Amino acid sequence: MPFSLGFEIHLPSTKHHLHSSFLKKMISMACSQSSPVTENPPLSLFETCKSMYHLKQIHSRTIKTGIICNPIIQNKILSFCCSRESGDMCYARQLFDTIPEPSVFSWNIMFKGYSRIACPKLGVSLYLEMLERNVKPDCYTYPFLFKGFTRSVALQFGRELHCHVVKYGLDSNVFAHNALINMYSLCGLIDMARGIFDMSCKSDVVTWNAMISGYNRIKKYDEARKLFDMMEEKGILPTSVTFVSVLSACSKLKDLECGKRVQKYIRNGVVEVNLKVENALIDMYASCGEMNVALGIFENVKNRDVISWTAIVTGFVNTGQVDAARKYFHKMPERDHVSWTAMIDGYLRLNCYKEALMLFREMQTSKIKPDEFTMVSILTACAQLGALELGEWIRTYIDKNKVKNDTFVGNALIDMYFKCGNVEKALSIFNTLPQRDKFTWTAMVVGLAINGCGEEALNMFSQMLKASVTPDEVTYVGVLSACTHTGMVDEGKKFFASMTARHGIEPNIAHYGCMVDLLGKAGHLKEAYEIIKNMPMKPNSIVWGALLGACRIHKDAEMAERAVEQILELEPNNGAVYVLQCNIYAACDKWDKLRELRQVMMDIGIKKTPGCSLIEMNGIVHEFVAGDQSHPQTKEIYGKLNKMTSDLKIAGYSPNTSEVFLDIAEEDKENAVYRHSEKLAIAFGLINSGPGVTIRIVKNLRMCIDCHHVAKLVSKVYDREVIVRDRTRFHHFRHGSCSCKDYW
Repeated sequence: MPFSLGFEIHLPSTKHHLHSSFLKKMISMACSQSSPVTENPPLSLFETCKSMYHLKQIHSRTIKTGIICNPIIQNKILSFCCSRESGDMCYARQLFDTIPEPSVFSWNIMFKGYSRIACPKLGVSLYLEMLERNVKPDCYTYPFLFKGFTRSVALQFGRELHCHVVKYGLDSNVFAHNALINMYSLCGLIDMARGIFDMSCKSDVVTWNAMISGYNRIKKYDEARKLFDMMEEKGILPTSVTFVSVLSACSKLKDLECGKRVQKYIRNGVVEVNLKVENALIDMYASCGEMNVALGIFENVKNRDVISWTAIVTGFVNTGQVDAARKYFHKMPERDHVSWTAMIDGYLRLNCYKEALMLFREMQTSKIKPDEFTMVSILTACAQLGALELGEWIRTYIDKNKVKNDTFVGNALIDMYFKCGNVEKALSIFNTLPQRDKFTWTAMVVGLAINGCGEEALNMFSQMLKASVTPDEVTYVGVLSACTHTGMVDEGKKFFASMTARHGIEPNIAHYGCMVDLLGKAGHLKEAYEIIKNMPMKPNSIVWGALLGACRIHKDAEMAERAVEQILELEPNNGAVYVLQCNIYAACDKWDKLRELRQVMMDIGIKKTPGCSLIEMNGIVHEFVAGDQSHPQTKEIYGKLNKMTSDLKIAGYSPNTSEVFLDIAEEDKENAVYRHSEKLAIAFGLINSGPGVTIRIVKNLRMCIDCHHVAKLVSKVYDREVIVRDRTRFHHFRHGSCSCKDYW
């Protein structure tokens, strides 16, 4: 009865058969015509063979002399083709097909070859052929066969092949055990791997290494460390492979104590030190923030490679020392995509998004191909800058260059589109993702919420629950934000209560902040204040800031004073708080209190954070500050601003100076709001883009009332969609109205 693993065996092509048949005929003739082989085969020729060209000459000679019929010679030729980097598996298969009855040794060589060239399905096909020809596998068959498995192949064939291991009596063989542990670890079935490990005799260090490596692969670093502790208790002598795996786990766990324990073994000469061990030590100390120790080891490494250098660069990046990281980055003799990505991530950590994009352009100039992790980093920079055009280019680059487009990249694309205000594109990516994880759903809920699509966000949350995906703390922040942006107070209260009751999530300070924001913006200031007073943890400045923001909307100067007092207790130099209180006093016509506060600000040296707006045009991000005169197009921008103001006044615009807290003439107040950074960015956008093109702006502060009103009128008068992402939310201006419904 034929064997089956649910896999169709693809027979070689006709051309392959003709070539193979011809070769078989030649070998058969050589064997029949030659005299019995009494001399030893020329094995020394194989030891000096360096290329397929040379091997083919040797092969021809063996056919001519008739010694090709010797199994030793056949296996030597197969081994070269299957094991060497310059080997040719097609040639190996042609020779293999000429052998009437290949030994299990020959079959194993072929499995090894298919694993080497990453063609595991061809290996499985050949394995089935071996069983059909009644050749029994041995203890080396499965290790060679499994070595080339990918995750998908392991999931497809792994369990049934495990049954074959048992069937052929190899279930107690240490080589088969190790192969099975590796195979199950590869496809994420770590419990199966651990079950095999627990049933093994555990006397072979390779078995321990396979299990430790398996835990590392699925990021269960603590389990890997525990296994090393057990290994020590049982007196199993570790190898360099053990140390590299354990140091990797220590690096991820930032476990300096365990890392030092490993280094003690190395110093005591338990293993011969090699570059992999030295690199693992550098990485461990660098990850634990011990840069002096890491540098000491690095300086003593004789033959440093790109991994050695990257570990140092990454270490400095993780400790926030980007200048030091850049210094070593520039010194690197060679750089790969990992080192470039590490340096890019360093700038992202410091919110230096423009610098990250500039470095990416350098990476392209250097002809280094980025991977999916680089793409995620660059998409993050695009998201923070609101650089939609560049983000679109990155998406095209991913598709065109066949960069691995997994869920990780998909989630980054969704986040980028949402943070650039393009809800439609974010939904499109979501709908085409083959696999969605918890972070995908959360990105959708949060993204829809901040873009003012509250009902859609709550509907997405409902779909998430129907898909049996469990929400986390961040998901609920998105849900409560959706209720805040749409004013759904009762729904927000229900969701807040269901967090614990339904999903066992204890509300943290961010959730309480959302509730304060929800109640405050709806005008329930006293209830919001009561929530703060009864919180199980000490409220931070963000929670009090939410209440203060609500006081601005509802012009409650008395409650604002309480909030300001609490914030300044926590952050005495928080200039934004003083500015917001000034705005509230100005809006409430409390000019005496405003003057007093202004004097306090001057006495302690508090300065207002300057407004800054970013706008992308033709792949370049332009930056404007209030009253900016530095842009090359300054003259045209202010000319357009004058024309724009005139057009808007015809449409009913009147400057709103209620948030100008300077005690100056009304004309001067109007001049102050006239030069706000958003208005300069809008004027620049109108000059440099065609009719109907959306203007997208990122603002570092909350959008003021006057700029909000101007953006609404621009969308109506010029028939343009204007999208502004300020410090708290998105404003989508269309046809004279805003998505926030003037509720921000």
